[in-house]
Amino acid sequence: MPIRGTRSARRYPAERIEGALRALASGHGQIVIHREVPWASITFAGARHTLSLAFSGTAALEAGERMIAELPDHEFVIPGQLVADAQVLSVDHAMLPEPVMRVEVELLLLDEG
Repeated sequence: MPIRGTRSARRYPAERIEGALRALASGHGQIVIHREVPWASITFAGARHTLSLAFSGTAALEAGERMIAELPDHEFVIPGQLVADAQVLSVDHAMLPEPVMRVEVELLLLDEG
């Protein structure tokens, strides 16, 4: 289920993640799906975010490929949150009628505090 609509304290990190991923992809890539699932361990609480991004056109695909390469080591800055893990789950390509790529990523955010 996409996260859109009214702002709330819970959704604020989701909006920041979307902005950070778009910046990492040099402004390319459309966020098609963003799911958030609460996550907790004995010592930490947070949420797991799964996003699907669509890239269309040669320049966008190149930016998407750079995002894929940089994502696991990228230092995200999201106030009140620590990105404990960021990984690419899947990548799908199609070349016709124009080059398109769909990337699914997952980030684990932990609440700081």
